[in-house]
This record gives sequence, structure tokens and C-alpha cells, in this order.
Amino acid sequence: MTALPKTLDAFDLVRRLQREPAEHKGNAGKAVLIGGTPGMAGALILAGKACLHLGAGWTILEMLDPASAFANQEQPELMIRQANESAADVLNETQPDVIAIGPGLGHSDLAVQWLKACLAYPQIPLVLDADALNLIANSTELLAALQHRNQLFPDQSILTPHPGEAAKLLKVSSTQIQENRLHSIDQLVLLTQSIVILKGQHTLVAGCQHATVQCIAGNPGMATGGMGDVLTGSIAAIAAQGVRHHLTLWDAGCIGVQLHASAADSLVQKGIGPIGLTPSETILEMRSLLNKLL
Repeated sequence: MTALPKTLDAFDLVRRLQREPAEHKGNAGKAVLIGGTPGMAGALILAGKACLHLGAGWTILEMLDPASAFANQEQPELMIRQANESAADVLNETQPDVIAIGPGLGHSDLAVQWLKACLAYPQIPLVLDADALNLIANSTELLAALQHRNQLFPDQSILTPHPGEAAKLLKVSSTQIQENRLHSIDQLVLLTQSIVILKGQHTLVAGCQHATVQCIAGNPGMATGGMGDVLTGSIAAIAAQGVRHHLTLWDAGCIGVQLHASAADSLVQKGIGPIGLTPSETILEMRSLLNKLL
């Protein structure tokens, strides 16, 4: 019988994010988020809002949809740029502290070009979600690039698949993923050599150098489009701050998962949801909870 994983308990780590009086935005890190193909700009905006509200010093969005690549009046703090074909040059010029790619990314040639550039960018934390995972699942070249990056820079890539994306990566059905989630996450870690967050009821987190842990927080109100984008942006924000506040990408992933689920539970306890609970509401509750934990 397989032993049950330990319960995720990462909130003690949050205190490391406490800021000294003289800190500036550089201490909070620069996050670049990539995605937002035509018709999916909202996914990248949600990830960006989460990244901003969870404390990144800079939040830069590389938007693939030209029609959406302009200042957002509701959130002017977001630096929104149109993603062009010079992905590697843009990353080298920007010098991010963390990269997140996938929300609303799509499957275009431009999306593939940006994903290749992200996988080739060295050393810094990389968060891969949504269509970034689907592209890797469909390409031996991209999978090999991810594996190679992780050989060079262990524990510096984190994947956040839901069961459907996990199934594509492992070439099985979603039902098979759900029937044995512990085995599935072990196989995902083995395949990708990455830290993996397998989303769903009792989200699992595992890595090559880390035992599997399980988040017992969360509720069915989280089953709505955009919640995964919020998690991606949140992990990016925490990882960006973690560069100078002594938090690893593993730490950032664990904090993000627990904070995300706990915020959703907090909202339900206040009578907001579970039905109709929105990702935007969850972002603000995450910020509130994070600051209470400092």
C-alpha cells in the first residue's frame, strides 16, 4: 500500500517575504509572463494581476494578441507589451528574475518561438502552465529542451498541469491520471525532471529532490476558468521575491498552492461562493491572507 503524502504546510516560509524599510522594487523581483493569444488575453491579464497583487516588483506581460497589447485602464500597473518574434533578444534585454509562460499562449509559431526562448533562458525560475504544457506534450524537441534545462539548472522549472494536461504529457487518459494521482505525479516528475504541481482536489506537489506533499485546502468553487492562471501568476510573484528573500522555486510553488486554496476556502466561509467564486476575488483574498501571515 502506497504511503499517503505529508500535508502541505508552507505558511511559515511566508515570513521571509517581509520587507525591510529601505527595500525597493528591485528587491521584489522582475517577473515576465507570456501568453494571451487572440481570444485568450484575459488569461494572461489574470495571471498578471495575481503576480502584481502578490508582490512582484515589476510585472511585465508579453501579449501575443496585438489587439490587447496596450495599457490596461483597470490595472495600469501592469507593463503590457506586444510579443514579437525576437523572443530571445527581448528576454536578454529585460533580464527577468522569473519567467512564467502558458496562460492563453495558444499553439501558433510565435507561441512555440517564445517557449523555446524561455526553455533556453538560463538559471532563473521558470513556471510552465496551460498551453506551454500542451506544446511540450506534442513535441519531443520541446520536451528534450525542458529536460536539458533541468539537467543544467535543477529545481528551476515548475509545471502546473491539471489532469487533462497531465494526461497529454504522459500519453494516457485523464481518468487514468485521476485513478492514481500519486503514481501520475511521480511519472510526471520522472518525465520532465521538473517540480510538478498536479492540480485538482487535494493538489499534489512533487519534485526530483522533494517528497510529495498534498494540499488539503480548497473547494469545488475553484472549478472555474482562470483559477489556474491565478496560481501561475502567484507562484511567479513569490518566486520573483524569493530571489532576494531566500525562497526557492519549490518554496514558491508550495506557498502559492496553499495560499490559493486557503484564500478560496476563506471566501466560501464569508459566503462568497462556492458557486460563482471568481479568480479575481481569489487574488484579493490571497493578498489579504499573505499580509496577515507576515
